[in-house]
Amino acid sequence: MPELPASVRLALWVTAAWRSGGTIDDAVTSALPDVDAVGGGIRTLDLWRDLGERTVLVALPTSGDLAGMPRAAPDAVAAATDAEECLVAPGLGALLVPEWSTFGAPSVIESEGTTGPDAGTRVDWTAYDCEPVPTHRVEALDPRETTRLLTDVVLETTHRLDELGGRPFHAAAAREAVPRPSAWALPDDIPGQTLRAITFAATIGTAAAAGIDGPHDGPDAFTSTQRLDLLRALARAADRALADATNAAVSAIAHPRTSR
Repeated sequence: MPELPASVRLALWVTAAWRSGGTIDDAVTSALPDVDAVGGGIRTLDLWRDLGERTVLVALPTSGDLAGMPRAAPDAVAAATDAEECLVAPGLGALLVPEWSTFGAPSVIESEGTTGPDAGTRVDWTAYDCEPVPTHRVEALDPRETTRLLTDVVLETTHRLDELGGRPFHAAAAREAVPRPSAWALPDDIPGQTLRAITFAATIGTAAAAGIDGPHDGPDAFTSTQRLDLLRALARAADRALADATNAAVSAIAHPRTSR
């Protein structure tokens, strides 16, 4: 089953833990049950809290699309773009960027691509400075508007794919790949409308990824290229919606009176 980005899960669980008096260890365990080892850099979250931070936001930048990414030094932007995700301390102006690696017996790594029983997944976190995120920017996020905008992109993309003809991806495979929200074990504090926005964005992102990674049976190279461009644009729209919906959820968890 596809997973929500680690930064999405951590932003939600850490904010929920801070509000309820829980620990970072509990939040990490809930957010990353599929990760075998988490580097010590995650303790930076304790420092953020000690310095007065009460929410953790998320950004999902990619090369050429830094929407939602706070201004930061080139090395910070490069690291976040390479990871395609990061945690953001909006008040302090700080980032935590993940770096993934695998570990295990050398024979397992070489012969099985680190997928054997003796292999594991590790994530390390590196801190960077960035500009603070204005409070009004987060407060203005509306999960209903996020869903509406993404729906418009989906309809337009579907129309243009239909015009190109052919089959952009195997529908059954895409349906099987769609994540089930009940399996994500997200915090209970997320309002229904916001949870639906997260679910919708993640589902569309999964469907777009199925088309990008699947077989390309276009009638010619030009059509295949156009189709891929449309699917990549859809995937980026889904990522932006997922980040916005997550940050709206973070705000709702931290400030229940503004829950949507």
